[in-house]
Amino acid sequence: MTVSDWGDWLPRAVEDAEPDTVAVWYLGCNGFVIKGSEGTTLYVDPYVGLGDPPRTVRMIPVPFDPEDVAEVDAILATHEHTDHVHGPSQAPILENTGCDFYAPDDSLDVAFDDEEWTENWDVSEDQFHEVAEGDTLELGEFTVHVEFADDSDSTHPVSYVFEHESGTIFHGGDTKPHEDFPDLGSKYDIDLGILAFGAIGNIPDKETGEPVRTKWYSSENEVVKAASDLQFDRFVPSHWDMWKGMTSDPKVLHHHARSYEYPKTLEVTEIGDRVDL
Repeated sequence: MTVSDWGDWLPRAVEDAEPDTVAVWYLGCNGFVIKGSEGTTLYVDPYVGLGDPPRTVRMIPVPFDPEDVAEVDAILATHEHTDHVHGPSQAPILENTGCDFYAPDDSLDVAFDDEEWTENWDVSEDQFHEVAEGDTLELGEFTVHVEFADDSDSTHPVSYVFEHESGTIFHGGDTKPHEDFPDLGSKYDIDLGILAFGAIGNIPDKETGEPVRTKWYSSENEVVKAASDLQFDRFVPSHWDMWKGMTSDPKVLHHHARSYEYPKTLEVTEIGDRVDL
């Protein structure tokens, strides 16, 4: 179990907020909180684990304790990796708030079979909902569309499109560029888009401990190409801050994006930051 470096100020800030449109907080890694003007609160991929040192070492603060989250309507997971589906990070929120959990089939397998959430925490199976590409969810004031994602490291990734009367948010999980992204960008008018960005680094092999050249997320050119194809008005890069040996500087994306029509603006957010539609 991890302990927050920041106490409970971040979940309290989310709960106290009364956005005029939609507020989005970056939780570090690929975690975000989305809160609408009517109070609907959604967590996407919240993760407060420390990784698996010395292979994966967390490089940023633990911004909240799951037990301190008192108000949330749903948690959504993009895919089955531990920094996206993580019992100690997410099950206590389900337990304390009674909220629902939405995820693809392989992510639910992690929750039920690998980590046994229903046995280790006071959560019930009716809080869990399987999603797949093409599904549409009505979550409070948000209409959430489940779309495809292209992540060869995952067994079943998805992306989410959050539609609100104030605008549209895209969360791609750990997706890489895809040839069908231009069509997806034409289908939705995406005001704020989130894509994982990271370095190519040397990560210790699970078996030998020897460093191995590793690429988990999109490179500079790849992530800007994806943001361009998806026609983001505003682009928020994520995941660049998380793992030792895989961190990146998102400011370099200004140079890569300047010759494209989209994204129109790059918004670099640090863990704990809030942006509004």
